[in-house]
Amino acid sequence: MDWGIQNRLSRLIQPDGHALFLPIDHGYFQGPTSRLEHPGKTIAPLLPYADALFVTRGVLRACVDPAEPTPIILRVSGGTSVVGGDLSNEGLTTSMEDAVRLNVSAVGLSIFVGHEYERQSLLNLGKLVDKGISYGMPVMAVTAVGKELERREARYLGLACRIAAELGAQVVKTYYCAKDFDKVVAGCPVPVVMAGGPQTETELEVFEFVYDGIQKGAIGVNLGRNIWKHDCPVAMIKAIRAIIHDSINPNQAQDIFETVKNEK
Repeated sequence: MDWGIQNRLSRLIQPDGHALFLPIDHGYFQGPTSRLEHPGKTIAPLLPYADALFVTRGVLRACVDPAEPTPIILRVSGGTSVVGGDLSNEGLTTSMEDAVRLNVSAVGLSIFVGHEYERQSLLNLGKLVDKGISYGMPVMAVTAVGKELERREARYLGLACRIAAELGAQVVKTYYCAKDFDKVVAGCPVPVVMAGGPQTETELEVFEFVYDGIQKGAIGVNLGRNIWKHDCPVAMIKAIRAIIHDSINPNQAQDIFETVKNEK
């Protein structure tokens, strides 16, 4: 792996081999979704606890202080919206030159395995990896599932993750699944970070799936709504960070959450 790619990855993946990425890129297809109406205000108290911010170039330029030291993963795919056509019909929306101009640490895009535009999204990934190699830029592939919740099972996620790695992604973001998630991770030869898991009703359920995923080989998370959409986002990110970087269990994370929440 080229020195530049390794150097950028070292900004994202911490010396303990783990990472907490905070995505706020939802607006690229959802618009001003709840609690991200003012992205800069939402993320300000959270950035000290995030290892990287996953964001579009528009929000990065408009809402993130250039002096902010948190590394950036730049969302570079899009082209459809929730009121438009098939969300899987994405293209590349941002050039590698602009990513370098913004001094980001990685770029990310979605792939849609099993969807109508599967081929297009996978070719997008291949082209992006080629550009990334030319510029020393890591690529994170996001295995998108959307509303088709039945696809969030190990066989499908394992297929999508392996394809992403085979096409050259240096990091893969995928959903957590309770059954056989270890097989998903084992079948992917590059680091895996978890997106959301099953529908949760309590903080403890979030802590449990994050903990379980780490135990099964994920290096960390790329969690957004479970953090910034929560009524106590700082308490959530502190507790999740402790699971990832301090190896605490879900009950201990709950204690941290309660402590920080009560401090507020």
